[in-house]
Amino acid sequence: MAEPDQSPQKNGRGSRQQRSDKRVRIIDAAVGVFAEKGYRAARISDIARGAGVADGTIYLYFRNKEDLLLTIFEEKMDGILQGLRDAVSGVDEPSDRMRAFARFHFEQMRLQPALAQVLQVELRQSTRFVREYRPERLWQYLGVFNDIVAEGQATGAFRDDIDPFLVKWAFFGALDELSIQWVVARKRDRFNLEKAAEQVVDVFLHGMGAPASSS
Repeated sequence: MAEPDQSPQKNGRGSRQQRSDKRVRIIDAAVGVFAEKGYRAARISDIARGAGVADGTIYLYFRNKEDLLLTIFEEKMDGILQGLRDAVSGVDEPSDRMRAFARFHFEQMRLQPALAQVLQVELRQSTRFVREYRPERLWQYLGVFNDIVAEGQATGAFRDDIDPFLVKWAFFGALDELSIQWVVARKRDRFNLEKAAEQVVDVFLHGMGAPASSS
């Protein structure tokens, strides 16, 4: 049964924790509903039911459905960004860090399929996100790859005539498009994400030319 609406302005440690827990429940429920029904078709009442709160409670925390969608991006990307930094830290060679980046990116598809559906597909249904929003978290995510390229150039591992800005967007574009294809594909048609990560990195590092003959 849904909980009655309560103002989030109460004082006290317990009420603050309760508000925080309720907000998290709403966000997590929204991820599931957006992934299942699609952002356009999803209703606030669906999300409220999934979170176990009254419909009006949603509006105590979020202005509207689009605000909730953008909050999912902001808050979930915080965790993903930290996970990415952990994945590449301690990896010495820039090429190996590229592989760690790609493997981490694709691994999120498998570990968090509902969130992947929301971030890869449903988020693009937001006019505000596409036209007006400044995705600072995404830029920070790409900044990790930019640092890998810059370090590789500084150590002589990568060519110094390539533009890190262009390479990071090209690399992310490859990962992003493959992620969309994996998310929207029927289960039987999904490709192996681990192999995809290796092949994308290999193409960026070595190109598509056939290896020189040893004869």
